[in-house]
Amino acid sequence: MLKFTCCNPLRQFDERSQAQLLRGITRGFERECLRVTGSGQLAKSAHPAALGAKLTHPWITTDYAEALLEFITPPSQDPLFPLSFLKEIHGFSAQQLDDEFLWAGSMPCKIGADAGIAIADYGRSNEARFKGVYREGLSLRYGRAMQTIAGAHYNWSLPEAFWLALRDSCCGAADLQDFINQRYFGLIRNFLRYGWLIPYLFGASPALSQSFLQGRPSDLLELSPGTLHAPYATSLRMSDLGYQNRAQDKLAISFNSLEQYCNALETAIRSPDPYYAELGVRQGEHWQQLSANVLQLEAEFYAPIRPKRVSSLRPAKALREQGVQYLEVRLFDLNPFIDIGIAPEQSLFADVLLLMCLFRDSPPISCREQSENDENKHRVVKRGRAPGLQLLLHNREQPLRPLAHTLFDDMAPFAEMLDSAYGGCQYQQATQSLRQRIDQPELTPSAQVLSAVSQHGSYFDFAMHMAKEHTQSLQAFALAPESLARFNASVAESNASLQRIESELQLPFDEFVARYYT
Repeated sequence: MLKFTCCNPLRQFDERSQAQLLRGITRGFERECLRVTGSGQLAKSAHPAALGAKLTHPWITTDYAEALLEFITPPSQDPLFPLSFLKEIHGFSAQQLDDEFLWAGSMPCKIGADAGIAIADYGRSNEARFKGVYREGLSLRYGRAMQTIAGAHYNWSLPEAFWLALRDSCCGAADLQDFINQRYFGLIRNFLRYGWLIPYLFGASPALSQSFLQGRPSDLLELSPGTLHAPYATSLRMSDLGYQNRAQDKLAISFNSLEQYCNALETAIRSPDPYYAELGVRQGEHWQQLSANVLQLEAEFYAPIRPKRVSSLRPAKALREQGVQYLEVRLFDLNPFIDIGIAPEQSLFADVLLLMCLFRDSPPISCREQSENDENKHRVVKRGRAPGLQLLLHNREQPLRPLAHTLFDDMAPFAEMLDSAYGGCQYQQATQSLRQRIDQPELTPSAQVLSAVSQHGSYFDFAMHMAKEHTQSLQAFALAPESLARFNASVAESNASLQRIESELQLPFDEFVARYYT
């Protein structure tokens, strides 16, 4: 039974006039994908010049590797805009590729030794060098193969008018930003409890090419020569084979309050790690990591959801001084059957889940409960479709399916609330459709990927087939003249901005780094 943190939103926001406040929800997507050659190898070429300067382009950049593109949509209150604009970014980018393709899956193509994975090069400025050294540090600490994994992030925030109405009805903190911070962190805690629904419903990485492991042992089974899998896995990307940082396991970053969260991050970026110190920060003039501390930067801490703020300050300092502006949901795999990697129902479901998490009672998370939450995520990503899978709830084993149905029951009023805000019934239809995946796991993307991998003979052959099909379709995509002009202008502006930055007088790099931590 859904318990609310203060007011009952079903009474407060079921009126159409109040539900209209939800039309101010701001959304955006970030999608990563590898550039690969026609033979399916990781592209060795530099970031295409026709895409602009990756340091300064607002929508087209790279993540860790030079070949790992990252596409970013501007924030928008139009729920249809993010995916529509993402389609245009993909179309424009694909049309600039020469004999290369956009890889379709989250788990990478065939990769060789770490040394063959080029780190992204952002230019000659201190800012560019800082980003490069940070990536060198990730390579030193965790290896480069892990940094070729791709995913999709969903950025989400509620409008000020909504927060004012909620605070007034809940008699919340007098300072509006303090109230917003408290409620966003309550939402985050509930997302840590129930976010396992996302990899179950949308996970699409149950298999990988054996080359990804680079000779490391694993408990995966051979599906076909060169392909490993876990029979009931949903998202190996989110397992200990994918994004991982065992050095962070003992950090105990708390989401029980903004203050505890910021304090823990500050401590981590200032606490020396003996192993990293032994590796060394510099070898002569060459920087191989930004520091020998537990975290080089706050961004190195991996979490399934993050509180964020756009600011020139360091992330922890910005959050402490200015508060939470939006949330970044990081659990979505790429859907290899879709040319932009993201299905429309993903944002619809995320909106409903996040609202439910916001209004649901959200007590602090103890160390015991955090272990339980981590174990539930681990079980779902490795064995989510297993018949009779049990999850932990208050130290007791409970079947996944009834737990999932209960959560869908609790989400139903919020889907109705959003439909009231936007008109129509798309949110209710999406949740009703997705709910079928609980009792019919063969409908999940992870099950469909395994079936397709078996048909194509290997994960590589399947993903390469989809990469060619999607890239060729995107290259044929007709951009409107005004959209093409906008992208061409953004390329020119990014190049001009890079030139301006690189023409400015630069501080000595060690002083630039020191100022970041001051």
